[in-house]
Amino acid sequence: MEPNNQSQSPPLGQKLFLALERSLNAVFGDRLNPLYNLGTVAYFLVWIVMLTGLYLYAFFETSVVHAYSSVEAVTHGHFYLGGIIRSLHRYASDALVLVVLLHMARHFVFNRHRGFRWFSWVSGVALLWLTYVSGVNGYMLPWDRLSQFVVTTTTEWMDVLPVIGGSMARNFISNANVSDRLFSLLAFMHIGIPLTLLAVLWVHTQRVPDARTRPPKELAVTLLAVLILLSLVKPALSQAPADMATTVPLLQFDWFYLPVYALIQRWGPQTLWLLVIGATLLVTVLPWLHRRPKSGALQARSLALHPDDLIIQVRAGETLLDAGLREGRPMPYECRNGACGVCKCTVLHGEVRLLGFQPDALTEVERAAGKTLLCCAQPVSDLEISYVPAEGKAGTAVRQYTATVTRMDRLTEDVMQLVLRVEGSPLAYRAGQYINILLPDGSRRSFSFASAPRPDTAEIELQIRHIDGGRFTPAVFETMKTGDRLTFEGPLGAFTLRDDSDKPVIFVAGSTGFAPVKSMVEHAFRTGLQRPMILYWGVRRRRDLYLGDLAEEWAREHANFTFIPVLSEPEAGDHWEGRTGLVHEAILADFPDLSTHQVYACGSVGMVEAAYPAFMARGISSADCFSDAFHLTPHRPVEGAASALVKLGGSHD
Repeated sequence: MEPNNQSQSPPLGQKLFLALERSLNAVFGDRLNPLYNLGTVAYFLVWIVMLTGLYLYAFFETSVVHAYSSVEAVTHGHFYLGGIIRSLHRYASDALVLVVLLHMARHFVFNRHRGFRWFSWVSGVALLWLTYVSGVNGYMLPWDRLSQFVVTTTTEWMDVLPVIGGSMARNFISNANVSDRLFSLLAFMHIGIPLTLLAVLWVHTQRVPDARTRPPKELAVTLLAVLILLSLVKPALSQAPADMATTVPLLQFDWFYLPVYALIQRWGPQTLWLLVIGATLLVTVLPWLHRRPKSGALQARSLALHPDDLIIQVRAGETLLDAGLREGRPMPYECRNGACGVCKCTVLHGEVRLLGFQPDALTEVERAAGKTLLCCAQPVSDLEISYVPAEGKAGTAVRQYTATVTRMDRLTEDVMQLVLRVEGSPLAYRAGQYINILLPDGSRRSFSFASAPRPDTAEIELQIRHIDGGRFTPAVFETMKTGDRLTFEGPLGAFTLRDDSDKPVIFVAGSTGFAPVKSMVEHAFRTGLQRPMILYWGVRRRRDLYLGDLAEEWAREHANFTFIPVLSEPEAGDHWEGRTGLVHEAILADFPDLSTHQVYACGSVGMVEAAYPAFMARGISSADCFSDAFHLTPHRPVEGAASALVKLGGSHD
C-alpha cells in the first residue's frame, strides 16, 4: 500500500525546519514545541502588547511638551512596575515580529499557503503589515531622539507619494516646530491600528478549523517569564529628548521594526517604496506563483470517512484533518504538525500526498500498511479512510481529577496493581480508555484502566510496570503508599470494544497490555456480550502471567471466552507445556483465515508492526484491526525496540 502515501525527499527549507523541530522536540516534547505553537504564541504576544500598552497609555500625555516627561515618569516613577511594563511592551512587540515572520516562513516551506489556504496567507501578509505599522507608530510616541528620527523620516517617505504630495510635513512638521496635532494623530493611530489588527486576526483564524488561540499554559508562562527577565536585565529606556532644532545624532536602533529606515537614508524614499511595494505584492501572490506539485494535490476531492459512513469534500490545498474538523468530525489530533502521531489513520482507497512530518510519527512499516497522518495528508485522488474518533470530542468529556491511593498490590516483581478512589464527581469512562497522570514538572504518564466502568464505585484500577530510570514508576514501587494523592486527566483514547459488529474477537496482549483487555473483557461479561472472545497473552516467562488465574477463571465461567497464554522464553523451572514463541505467530497457526474476525492488539509497537501485516495477509480488513501503541516521548532517549511500549498497558514510565 506504499503508493497510498506519496512522499518525496523534502526540499532544503523543510529539512532545516524538520531538523530544528526535532531538536526542540528533544527539549520540550512535541506538545510544548514553540515551532508547533507559533500561531497561539503570536496571539499571546498580541495580548501582552495590548494590555501593557493600555497601562502605558493611561499615563501618556499627548502633547509635544509633556510626551517625553510622561513616558519618563512611568518608566522611573512607578517603582519597578512602570519600567517592567514598558520593557515588556517593547520586547513582546519585538517577539511578535519574529514569531509572525517565522510562522509565515514555516507555512511557506511546508506548502501550507496554497490552494484553500490562500486566504490565511494573504490575511497573514496584512497582519504582518499592521504589526509593523503599529510598532513603528509606537516608536514615535516617547518623543526622544529615536522618535524624532522616525517621525521626520516617515514624513519624508510618505510625502513622495503623489496622493500626499508633501502634506504630511506641511501639516504636522513645519520649520523645526512640531504641534500637538501630531500627537493627536499618533495617539489616534496607536488605538486604531491595533484594533484593526485584532479584527484581521479574528478573520484570519476563522478560516482555520478548530483554530487554537491559546498556547499551552507551560509555554505561555515560560515565555512571559523570559520576557520579564529580559525586561529586568536590559530595560527599555528613552534616548535623549527630541530637539527639532538639531540634527539627530547616532541612534540606538531597533532592527526588528526599523530596518527600512536605515535604507531610506541610503537609497532614497522612491527606491524604497518600489522595493517595499514590490516585495509585498510578490509575497502576497506566492500562493499562485509557486510551482504546483505534479501529483494533483491542489484539487478538490471527495473523502469517504469510516466509521462515520459519510462523504465530505476536501478543498484544494486542504489537509484531511482540516477538512474533517471543518465538517465537525471528531478527528483525533494534538500537534497538527506531523510530530506526535495522534492523528494516524488508515487509507483504504485512493492516494495522499504527505507534507513534512517527523519520521517517528509515521514509520515506513506503517506507511506500507496504508497508515497516514491526517494533519499532513492532502488527497491526490478521491479517498476513503478509516480513523478512530477522538473520545474527548465525540464521547466522554476530558477533565482533571484528583484521586487517593487506596490499595497497592505487587502482582510480580515489576508489576504493581494500583487502586485509586476518584474525588468529586464520578468518572465516566469506556472500557479500554486510559488516563494521563500529571507529574509536578507538567509532564504526563499514560496508563490504561484495568477495571471495567461501574457507576456504583469511585475506584479505578491501574496496572503499572516498573521502568528502570523512569520519572514516575520507580516512585510507585519505592515511595508511594496508601493515602497518597495523584492528579490525572481523562478519560482518553478510543481503543474500545466496538458494538457495531458480531464478529468474533481476538485479543492480543503483550505484557501489561493485559490491563485494557481486562477492562474490556469484564465489561463484556457485565453487559452480557455473547460474541466469541479469545485472549492470546504473550509474555516471556510463566511468572509474567501475573493474573493468569483470573483469565483461566473467565474461561471456566464463560462459554464464549477462551484463554491461550504464550511464553516466548520459558525457563526450565516453569515446567511449561503450553504454547511458546511469539504471540502473533500462535494466532497465525490457529487461524489460516482471519477475514471473519476482529483483532484488538495491546502490546509494543514492535509487536503490532510485526502482527498486523501478517494478519492482513490472512484476509483481515484494516477496518477490523484496532490498537493503541505509541513511542516514548522524544525527550527520553531510548534504544532498540524495547523502548516502543504500549500506552494501554500502562508501560509508560
